[in-house]
Amino acid sequence: MKIEEKFIKYENLLKDWSTKMNLVAPSTLSDIQTRHIKDSAQLAKFLPKDTNIIDLGSGAGFPGVVLATMGWNVTCIESIGKKTRFLETLKQELDLPNLTIINDRIEKFLSKTPVKADKFVFTARAFAPLIKILDYTHKTKCRLFLLKGREIESEINTAKTKYKFDYKLYKSETGDGFIICISNVK
Repeated sequence: MKIEEKFIKYENLLKDWSTKMNLVAPSTLSDIQTRHIKDSAQLAKFLPKDTNIIDLGSGAGFPGVVLATMGWNVTCIESIGKKTRFLETLKQELDLPNLTIINDRIEKFLSKTPVKADKFVFTARAFAPLIKILDYTHKTKCRLFLLKGREIESEINTAKTKYKFDYKLYKSETGDGFIICISNVK
């Protein structure tokens, strides 16, 4: 199955499962391709091709499943069991052997899993405020590639009260949000 076909199948599965549980805002179901899939896919131009991705709070699979569909090795961390079942269905239906699904809290997963900065990066979308994401990940020294909303400047300022880090900010191509690439967190 081609990538485009997988994304159409993903859209159909998301619409079907959304009748049973809240995976994305109902108002976005009419434009899944742009609002969710293309939004997530825009991270591809920033990510090293040979890296492994840990997607935090994967929910409906954005951006983790999209990036796995595009060829990256991705581990999706999701604490809510029914969302994990949706992710497992995506893995099977989209034939993604490069996708690992973990049903756990991020802090628990990171406390028992060695994550090396030269081998992994973190991604997240609509997950948590930046300071909370840094609370979870700062000890790993991994880079972060995050899809964030309009309030990113405020989130950066709040995070800088506790952490020092380098970052680059890019305007989203699909909405009014941003992509923030973070490194050297101290």
